[in-house]
Amino acid sequence: MRNTHDSQSGSPESPIESAAGARGDGVDNIKDANSPSAGTTTTRIVLASRPHGEPTQDNFRTETANLQDPGEDEALLETLFLSLDPYMRGRMSDAESYADPVEIGDVVVGATVSRVLASGSPEFAEGDLVLGYGGWQTHSLEKTAHLRKLDKQAEVSPSTSLGVLGMPGFTAWAGMNNIGHPKEGETVVVAAATGPVGSMVGQVAKLAGARAVGIAGGPKKVEYLKELGFDAAIDHKAEDFEEQLAAATPDGIDVYYENVGGKVWEAVLPRLNTYARVPVCGLVSGYNSTELPEGPDRSGQLMGTILRKSLTIRGFIQTEYADQMGDFLEEMTPRVADGSVKFREDVVDGLDSAVDAFIGMLNGKNFGKLVVKVAD
Repeated sequence: MRNTHDSQSGSPESPIESAAGARGDGVDNIKDANSPSAGTTTTRIVLASRPHGEPTQDNFRTETANLQDPGEDEALLETLFLSLDPYMRGRMSDAESYADPVEIGDVVVGATVSRVLASGSPEFAEGDLVLGYGGWQTHSLEKTAHLRKLDKQAEVSPSTSLGVLGMPGFTAWAGMNNIGHPKEGETVVVAAATGPVGSMVGQVAKLAGARAVGIAGGPKKVEYLKELGFDAAIDHKAEDFEEQLAAATPDGIDVYYENVGGKVWEAVLPRLNTYARVPVCGLVSGYNSTELPEGPDRSGQLMGTILRKSLTIRGFIQTEYADQMGDFLEEMTPRVADGSVKFREDVVDGLDSAVDAFIGMLNGKNFGKLVVKVAD
């Protein structure tokens, strides 16, 4: 079952993704399911093999294990919501990256909103809601140093801590404020604009007084961008996509927030203005690729454009700006609460839906921030 929630119609419960790493995989301190001293049982999805190209069901395995009671400075958690994000595809590969890969047989990584069942720390009590990194499983045993307590009485749903007020929203805000630097009257373009990163990019642009041009796939997503307040919305699936982009950016592009790559980037590059800024946080169009794209080598064209137009193209990982998370929350939490910053969640029910939902997300089938509701 799949449900869609937006900031107008309300959203399910869910937290904000911490930049700090957490031992949320549940692998340590696991007893064999047949052990007489075994405690809480967790159902978990582990990486069975490394995907070659697009992930399939065969790359994952569901199993059960038993978790011990928490020790000092640990907490036993029940997962309520699991975040599904494109970066997880990279963690399934053993290629060199900014983070260690998920090992074969380990729980697939992911941010979670959880309920504390038992705690070995005085800072957390039974029933507390926390943001952690429990991964794809129903229960986890985590170090309390890696948890952040959520306000159960907050005006916004806990699920926003996985999306608009979590890692995706922060990634958009940090990239725009530290690299994009949108100015009043400038034109900002972002692809995957209905997703949790892209939709925040557009709204940050509007708050700065810039024009926001969103690119999405399909008429429904394009229409939603208009509801968010984008000045122009373009369907990248349209045959005349490049012509539509040119019409929507008559004065060129001052900021292009890159999270897709592929043909969208190829269309954007010639339209970048002198001194344009390009924060790069992802290249989702190529995450399932197994070889270089066909066609001529365009690196010379790219470098020449960077030189002639004095472009700033800067890759970043959101943890680089982790010390700004408090500023982000202080600015954006009230805006989300009063509806001036809007969001949309695509919620699937049950941990057993995670693999199909994840594969679909990599093909653009989600509409909004993709979240798995694991428990009530």
